Amino acid sequence: MRSTLAEQIDALLPQTQCRKCGFTGCKPYAEAIAQGSADVNRCPPGGAAGIEKLAALLGVTAKPLDPACGSEQPRLVAVINEADCIGCTKCLPPCPTDAILGSSKHMHTVIAAECTGCELCVAPCPVNCISMRPAADPDWTMENAERGRRRFLAKTRRLALQEADKTERLNRQKQMLAKVKNTKTQL
Repeated sequence: MRSTLAEQIDALLPQTQCRKCGFTGCKPYAEAIAQGSADVNRCPPGGAAGIEKLAALLGVTAKPLDPACGSEQPRLVAVINEADCIGCTKCLPPCPTDAILGSSKHMHTVIAAECTGCELCVAPCPVNCISMRPAADPDWTMENAERGRRRFLAKTRRLALQEADKTERLNRQKQMLAKVKNTKTQL
């Protein structure tokens, strides 16, 4: 099975889903590169090595990382100061890989092996109990990227199923209300 250019580009990205490139995730960025509407130098997690791989794939000259997107740094993971966590759950929705565990009014924690280091959980925290620290394995690997991709896709599927279920429940409720209304008007 042949893959599209966008899929080939996406396969080279670190799958952090960090949005630092200006797109909503790695796949939209890959699609923009494939369409020629984005440059190969917008991924800080991929850094210089990632830019080189993308440039080689596309047969273009590599450029330095666009400073507007951030700076290259070792792989990071989120760490929650559990003593300060108030269990507000505001960090859960932005996590692209469901790497944060916790529930309302209970302490949260990060599964370090599943964290892509995207930093999307930091800003929503009202008590600033989330910090970013160097990962135990500071270099991005294809295994890191593939694990991040699988978890991101699993979360995306889960959310789509939840939304479909919610829509179905609302439609059933509307139908029931319409029946009740019709019954009352007939009386």
